[in-house]
Order: sequence, then structure tokens, then C-alpha cells
Amino acid sequence: PRVVIVAIRNDLVEAFDWPTPYPHNPLSVGETLYDLMAANGWRGARKWADACDDIAPTIVGGSKKHGGPDLGPTRARKAWASLGVEGKSLGNDAPGRDFIGTPRLTVRMVARIQGFPDDWQFHGKKTASYRQVGNAFPPPVAKAVANNLKIALAVQKLFPVRAVA
Repeated sequence: PRVVIVAIRNDLVEAFDWPTPYPHNPLSVGETLYDLMAANGWRGARKWADACDDIAPTIVGGSKKHGGPDLGPTRARKAWASLGVEGKSLGNDAPGRDFIGTPRLTVRMVARIQGFPDDWQFHGKKTASYRQVGNAFPPPVAKAVANNLKIALAVQKLFPVRAVA
């Protein structure tokens, strides 16, 4: 679970609004990851993407206490399995042309699901990089909160608090 705490001066409270949720669900996992799954010419990528037709479970895992990179505890891995994703470990690369079986996600794939832009650079090897993704607050949500906070703080510039003598 993640939480956002916004602390703001009392005189600016009315100027801050929480972001409104999208009026629709995000793209399915298949729609989101098709191009990355097909990157190495995997013949089964379209069939996989069409069958992987629900939104992603919450990205969990990467914790130091749970060992290496996986898609989380048993319940989370079962949710991924229902989408046709092997959740016991992450892959180094997208499936190859003749891959048969259940594909694993790469760090880049999980990062896209989490909302990171494709050009975001993670540091370290697979496990360290996945921990950065798995423990991150989703960037689009952080951006939405920050934008609304910026609007509230702009009120301060328009109507600064004046000291009372």
C-alpha cells in the first residue's frame, strides 16, 4: 500500500484538490506491453496480448526481505498467472521468435506498467532496478498530485499571507 500525505498551510487548504481519477480503466496488460513482448519477433505475442486482456495487478515485489526480483507474494503471482505471465522471476529480455510457454516480464515492462516513461534510466542490475520500480509510487499519480499542489501554491503568490502588526 502507498499513501500520499500533503501538508499545506491552513490558508491554502481550500486551494488544494486531490486529482480526479481517470473516467476509464487503463489499457490492458496486453495492450500496454504488446510491442515490448514482440520486440524479439515472438510469434505468439499477438495471441498473448489478446488473451492478456485485463488491467495489471498492483506491482509488488523487489523487497530485500523477499530475495530476488519476482512479481510479489503468492496471491500477486496468481493474479499475474491468470493474465498469462510467469511471476516467479523477471526475464532479462522479451521472448524470442520461437518461444513457447508463459512469458516473464522484464524490468522495462514492469516499469511501463508502473507508469515510468520508456526512456527512464534505472541503476544497477536486474534486482536493483526492479526494486526501484516495485517500491516506487506510480509516476503518473505523483505527477497529478504535484500538479494540484503547484496550483494550490500559486494561490500563495497571488494572495501572500501578511503579518498582522
